[in-house]
Amino acid sequence: MTPTDELFNQYAGNYDAVLGSALSATGEDVSFYAQNRVAFLAGLLRRMNETPVSALDFGCGVGTATDYLLQCFDLKRLAGVDVSEDSIQSASLQFANDRVSFFEIRNYLPDASFDLVYCNGVFHHIPVAQRAESLRYIYESLRPGGIFALWENNPWNPGTRYVMDRCEFDRDANTLSPPAAKRMVRQAGFESIRTDFLFIFPHALRGLRWIEALLTRLPIGGQYQLLLRKPS
Repeated sequence: MTPTDELFNQYAGNYDAVLGSALSATGEDVSFYAQNRVAFLAGLLRRMNETPVSALDFGCGVGTATDYLLQCFDLKRLAGVDVSEDSIQSASLQFANDRVSFFEIRNYLPDASFDLVYCNGVFHHIPVAQRAESLRYIYESLRPGGIFALWENNPWNPGTRYVMDRCEFDRDANTLSPPAAKRMVRQAGFESIRTDFLFIFPHALRGLRWIEALLTRLPIGGQYQLLLRKPS
């Protein structure tokens, strides 16, 4: 068992509560960010005429994104993989059904069948030396032409740094700047589609959020998404 496995096994029972406590500084909860990430991605894919029917949630944790992925996409199959056995058990108990399944990553081999891989806030927990291996797993999970949506915390945003410092399992994370993330995925063979930054204004300034749609290309949001494609 790796230190990452042990870390997230420890928080499998209260992951959302711990993260929610850290996020409370923004005035929003875990579901606000999870829902808006997936909704933003779904909007982009609709405009691209992409209609994924199968998706892999890489680093799914306790299944926080599951309901939103099912709500925003017409998925016939959703699989979640994670290194944490306890997190997988928790996700399975809550969400598994005939369309949704969860696996320890070591027990699920990529088969180049997924239309979409979704990944949020995972790579800053993966040791740098192991990131290429994780990207290879994702690459081999996607069908040719499949989409990879990589969300990461933006270390250039002071609010993000503050929230991560408040979060017990994020304090020692090795964050990725957008240029570093772009180099990483390019070396793994992915083609870049676009980069967007979200979550600028906290709840107290929510009246300004309508502006965010105009500012997604500026590197000021609390998180960013690299939208990528596996070459056909």
